[in-house]
Amino acid sequence: MASSPTLKPFVSSLYSDPTRHCGSLLENYFPRSFQVRKELCLEEKLKLSTKQFRLNCLGHRDMDVSASVLADSVTDAQLDVNEEDPSISTLLMNFDSNFDPYGAMSTPLYQTATFKQPSATENGPYDYTRSGNPTRDVLERLLAKLEKADRAFCFTSGMAALSAVANLVGTGQEIVAGDDIYGGSDRLLSQVTPRSGVVVKRVNTSDLSEVAKVIGPKTKLVWLESPTNPRQQIADIRRIAEMAHTHGAILLVDNSIMTPVLSRPLELGADIVMHSATKFMAGHSDLMAGVLAVKGESLAKELYFLQNAVGSGLAPFDCWICLRGIKTMALRVEKQQENAQKIAEFLSSHPRVKKVNYAGLPNHLGRDLHYSQAKGAGSVLSFLTGSLALSKHVVETTKYFSITVSFGSVKSLISLPCFMSHASIPSAVREARGLTEDLVRLSVGIEDVEDLIADLDNALRTGPL
Repeated sequence: MASSPTLKPFVSSLYSDPTRHCGSLLENYFPRSFQVRKELCLEEKLKLSTKQFRLNCLGHRDMDVSASVLADSVTDAQLDVNEEDPSISTLLMNFDSNFDPYGAMSTPLYQTATFKQPSATENGPYDYTRSGNPTRDVLERLLAKLEKADRAFCFTSGMAALSAVANLVGTGQEIVAGDDIYGGSDRLLSQVTPRSGVVVKRVNTSDLSEVAKVIGPKTKLVWLESPTNPRQQIADIRRIAEMAHTHGAILLVDNSIMTPVLSRPLELGADIVMHSATKFMAGHSDLMAGVLAVKGESLAKELYFLQNAVGSGLAPFDCWICLRGIKTMALRVEKQQENAQKIAEFLSSHPRVKKVNYAGLPNHLGRDLHYSQAKGAGSVLSFLTGSLALSKHVVETTKYFSITVSFGSVKSLISLPCFMSHASIPSAVREARGLTEDLVRLSVGIEDVEDLIADLDNALRTGPL
């Protein structure tokens, strides 16, 4: 049998006493699909997961991968349990998948739809990729660790992830949602969710008194962004979490703009954190993916059930792409934020700019609150010129900003949200919420900031009067 010497003590003790390694430590290291899909006690899981390993020992064959996963994971967990968590930058570069017995430096891609089972009546840790896949489990475990979550789930898009959360709410129950959120989220809440008999109430989440008025006994879910997209309003996550929990509701925070590098809403009281991993996590405009990081096993099981039942889990190749991109997330986010701060300061003093929305500026109304719950202001900002013609000229004239929806790419992006990401919101509703057509949104990339500033300055100076 080909086996690492470090596994022998674990295997020996496992055979003699399967319950020795029981507890939350081992539960966190089991493949997520196996934990939820099989309603077994931990001892039964141990016996089942090591059955193939024992058979291979008897047959003098190489160790089954799933058994090595279990053994290596538990061994590593025991060694690491007393260590302090490293910084995010270090964690991203040193998160060990434990899914490869050969020590590959890159996480293996398990590009398969199905998995062989140990017998006709017993299942291994994986059976069908819709229900779980080793590559996806690596990514989900990493994301859970980044967000300090109990579990994390990867979906085919950010909207697929948000749809799963919306499906937690039943007929007659209520969702309280921010009125300045991503256009796709707005469309889901205004045009799709109400079809199920769910009542959706919209509110300015930066105004606590208004939030308090709409949260009530029928509220099942509170949904917010902070900073908001695209007006960069700030919500008091701690206080709103308290309000939600008082009424038995759960709090969802879309953390796509901040990333766990800058903010961890679960530590502020949120129950679910959502990311469009298309943005900063993948970082290169080459992937669509969504993430839910969850606090509480009961809530996690509900969301896994929905993910599996609907078939919205992220494909192995897309997980692998995200794992490759996320390694540099901290480095990218810090550089992009540094550039964004300088651009925001430049724009705030430009004679052709009326207002800049960016929490990193001293005059931002929510600055103090924001920095009490985040480490930085990020790299998404918006500004108003007072003229649609001028804003249109700026968007179309810049050389280094690509006209596109989305944000979080290493490449700088520019758009008019009213005509792109938020076009599905009726114009009268946008106007009432303060989202005007002259608002320009920037997603600042990693280019030389002086080139970006010169590019914006030229576009502003040459625009129509």
